[in-house]
Amino acid sequence: MNRTPVSSPPGVFKGIALFTPGGDLIYCIDPHKQNRWHLQLCMALQEQLGLPELPHFLVPCYTATVDRWWDVRTQAIQTAAEACPHVIRYAGLLNAAFGLQGIQWTPTPCREDLCDPELLNSHRQQFPQLWNHHNLIARFKDLSTSSTYTAGKRLNQGDHISQMADNDNTVASTATQATQQGFVLRLFVSGRSTSTEPTLRKLHHALETSLEGPYSLKVIDVYRNPEQAEMDQITATPTLLKVWPPPSKRIVGNLDNMEQLLSILTHNHG
Repeated sequence: MNRTPVSSPPGVFKGIALFTPGGDLIYCIDPHKQNRWHLQLCMALQEQLGLPELPHFLVPCYTATVDRWWDVRTQAIQTAAEACPHVIRYAGLLNAAFGLQGIQWTPTPCREDLCDPELLNSHRQQFPQLWNHHNLIARFKDLSTSSTYTAGKRLNQGDHISQMADNDNTVASTATQATQQGFVLRLFVSGRSTSTEPTLRKLHHALETSLEGPYSLKVIDVYRNPEQAEMDQITATPTLLKVWPPPSKRIVGNLDNMEQLLSILTHNHG
């Protein structure tokens, strides 16, 4: 006997929102509650604003989540809505984005080691776009493609979200421009230890003196950024990953032989 899958009751969903320090917003609505969205929202924000790296540091400090489920006991939909202290002031905007009415958002505690103002401000030089206001609200609609968004003007508190215009071509163009500026490298480490610092100094010196053209090097702690490590399929540390220009390359393990390392990075380049 064939069984028809039971769909979720109307109005049941999980919603996740990611803000920037400047007040822009990327969000999603998942009626199936099956997907891990934080990474996807970081990717969407990177493409929308042309960021050089995924802004993972925003996730612990600038997110809001809403969960609506069917309570069998009360035979009614229940709602739990939580927002980080940095974004709780956008409660009206969040209600409009998720189609909620009269919902009180509960502040969630931020980790002091990740949301310290000085630490957040240290990212400002690399990600100046995040501190500017672009009148951006974008809904990420489909996990199967990284360019399925709808974007619209900034909403005021209490406004309703109206029809939004497709912005795919602009997104693709911005992302392409951002990745054509030189070498993009990521160094994955397991915590910052005394052995990491000499490697970093040698690596910086080699890149400064031997690479033709500009480069960016991002040091990523796999303990603090497991989603980035998972996305880049990092299975051991240290790993140096060349993201751009293609073809991508990775060097795993001993990074002491800088001549060999540079040869691997630059082979087939140009």
